[in-house]
Amino acid sequence: MEKRSHFFDNAKFILIVLVIFGHMISPYRNESEFLGTIYHFIYIFHMPAFILITGYFAKNYKRKGYLKNLAIKLLIPYLIFQLAYTTVLIATNDAAFTIFNPQWTLWFLISLFCWNAFLYVFPKKHYGMILALLLGLGIGYIDEAGTFLSISRTFVYFPIFLLGFHLKEINFKKLKQKSFQLMAAFVWLVIAVVSYYLPGEASAWLWGSKSYAEMGVEGLLGGAIRLLWYIASIIMMFAFLAFVPQKRYIFTSIGAHTLYIYLLHGAVIKLLRITPIFDWFVEHQLYILFGILALCLAFILASRPIQKVTKLIIEPKFRIRSS
Repeated sequence: MEKRSHFFDNAKFILIVLVIFGHMISPYRNESEFLGTIYHFIYIFHMPAFILITGYFAKNYKRKGYLKNLAIKLLIPYLIFQLAYTTVLIATNDAAFTIFNPQWTLWFLISLFCWNAFLYVFPKKHYGMILALLLGLGIGYIDEAGTFLSISRTFVYFPIFLLGFHLKEINFKKLKQKSFQLMAAFVWLVIAVVSYYLPGEASAWLWGSKSYAEMGVEGLLGGAIRLLWYIASIIMMFAFLAFVPQKRYIFTSIGAHTLYIYLLHGAVIKLLRITPIFDWFVEHQLYILFGILALCLAFILASRPIQKVTKLIIEPKFRIRSS
């Protein structure tokens, strides 16, 4: 069995906690300057960093049965959770039945499958990155490319996935150099200041799911803004990874089970939103409790009892043999 990397498992754990935290504070980002700043700050890099890492581990895509096994791993859970979410929303009169418009966090499963499939037909040379970037910029000019089958996000984030695919282990090791870490700390400070001054409507630019016209921008300006986001996101991703620890900690093993956390945390957060607990956090400005709760949920949802109960739907047992 191939030895797992503590560095990547630590990174995935931290990122999944940020995902939970971001989803918790999302409804309050326009009510509090502090939460708004934190929201913009983490959304600049947390999903892109996740996508970069998944791209890095897609190097075995030519292995026999790889894509079929990936379809089982991603699309079956997608169908199950999509039906569950949609059923609940229909029952509460919040949505119509749909299979092809991913509910909330489920877009990632569709996009991840597509990114891997693209590797079979996409140019592998450097001009492939340029083409991916042009597609990511260009998709914003197509108003019809929205949440249907996660088309917009698939093309917007594909350059980042492809970048991860092309990276080598040595590239990540170089991030640990003291000189780079000093630059990374400066980047964190600059991005934090920028996040503070970003207006509330800037959130939509960080999601990658809307066209430029939907966000009120016409012409070349839309592409220019998205290009700036790409640059800031990539810089911030590497600044984040520069400080990810390389040793094993109590949370490291959880990095191997982030799919459980990702798929299950949405339902837990929706249930918690029915209660007054989040409102109470905000009313008393106890924002740190969002972070503590996010950490607790990550540990709970990745625990063995939860895995045992949900394994059948999150990690289907049947597999297609690969050589």
